Amino acid sequence: MKYTQLGRTGLKVGRIVLGTMNFGPQTDEADSHAIMDAALDAGVNLFDTANVYGWGENKGRTEEIIGTWFAQGGERRDKVVLATKVYGNMGADGEPWPNHDKLSALNIRRAVDASLKRLRTDHIDLYQFHHIDRDTSFDEIWQAVDVLVQQGKILYAGSSNFPGYKIAQANETAARRGGTIGLVSEQCLYNLAERRAEMEVIPAARDYGLGVIPWSPLHGGLLGGVLKKESEGRRRATGRSAEALKNTGFREKVQAYEDLLDKHGVEPGEAALAWLLTRPGVTGPIVGPRTAEQLESALRAVELELGEELLASLDEIFPGPGPSPEAFAW
Repeated sequence: MKYTQLGRTGLKVGRIVLGTMNFGPQTDEADSHAIMDAALDAGVNLFDTANVYGWGENKGRTEEIIGTWFAQGGERRDKVVLATKVYGNMGADGEPWPNHDKLSALNIRRAVDASLKRLRTDHIDLYQFHHIDRDTSFDEIWQAVDVLVQQGKILYAGSSNFPGYKIAQANETAARRGGTIGLVSEQCLYNLAERRAEMEVIPAARDYGLGVIPWSPLHGGLLGGVLKKESEGRRRATGRSAEALKNTGFREKVQAYEDLLDKHGVEPGEAALAWLLTRPGVTGPIVGPRTAEQLESALRAVELELGEELLASLDEIFPGPGPSPEAFAW
């Protein structure tokens, strides 16, 4: 595993991040534990989760699975940089009880304590805001965070799904308050087929010293060799992936992508991850394996070198939006 600093912090994290969203809904507890063991053995040390993972009436189940894994000992907790998130309604499906979601100081305090209990640990290394809260000021949010840091319950704060201007607002407020380090990471949707983050989010993150942690690096499996798998009868696209492939223009791009990588003898999924590792500001993409084999494939991306010719060809198939404001103003 190769390591890098998380943004402007002194924290060292691996260039592949283990996403745990499938633990519980798609992968049972025993297999989830095996995947975490394999990830740790391979040097992956940043594990990402969220309080709502498990979904529906099983919200919190993913954190519980991680907690039972930590409870096995063997320095598991000491070796992991643990990241979880707060924002979503943790009650049963339906309307949340007032103050049981979003980023009020009250909910942040309640959510941290609940996550710590499920995770069976005394602190969270990276506590991330899962979405912006339009009704809560950053002064209130940072006040709550400062208390949690002083109590030793969290070490760093990060964002997820924030627009560039909210990253700026958050860190300018933190700077004005003094004594608050502010956001140190941003977790955003970013991959070869979805590059809008390059316009505002990633420039803001880089200017403010946030490490960028892309989620959905394979764009819901569409960059993982989906057409070849369909033709071989191994797996068919479903849900949003199937809908996306109904767009003839997009399907042609995916086919050109797979043909290009087949020509170079490179697996599509590994290439998509390796491409992200070449992007300025990216700490490491989140991979969410359902099986140990998927984890092994993701880990190979760290050693994969994409030549300039191949990178240029990928840009031709999936061009980025260009810099802001030129991309939309000139």
